[in-house]
Amino acid sequence: MSLPFSGSKSKSTGVVSAIKKQSLLLNLKPVKKVLIKFDPFAQNAVTARNFMYYLLSPKVINTNPLCLVRTEVENNRSEPTVEASLVNGESVLFKCNNLTVLEIFQQFNKHITPLAPKEELVVSTTKIDKKKGKR
Repeated sequence: MSLPFSGSKSKSTGVVSAIKKQSLLLNLKPVKKVLIKFDPFAQNAVTARNFMYYLLSPKVINTNPLCLVRTEVENNRSEPTVEASLVNGESVLFKCNNLTVLEIFQQFNKHITPLAPKEELVVSTTKIDKKKGKR
C-alpha cells in the first residue's frame, strides 16, 4: 500500500532568493526620500540594516536615481523604522521591530510600488523599417 504524494515537487530556493525577487520588483519612482533609523545595539537592528543593503543595490537605485536614501544611527534603544517620503507629499512609516526583511519588501511593494506611473512603450522606426513597409 503506497502513500499519496503530498508536498511540493521542487525545493524552495530560500529566503535570500525571495528577498532578491521582491527587491527586483521594487520601483522607487513615487519615492522622494527613504529614511532608515536603527539602534545598532538593539537585537532587531539586523532587519533594518539588511533592508538597507538590498535597497542600495544598483538595480533598485536605478529605478529612481533622484531618490535620497538616508540612514540615522541612534543610541536610544528605539525600534528600527523605515520611512518613505513620497513625491505627492505623503509619507509611509514601516516599524521593523517584529518584521523580517522579506516582509518589509513585501509591504513596500504592496503599498508604494503601485503608486509608480505606468511606463509607455515607445516604438521607434528606422529608415530601413520605413522602406520595408513601402514595398
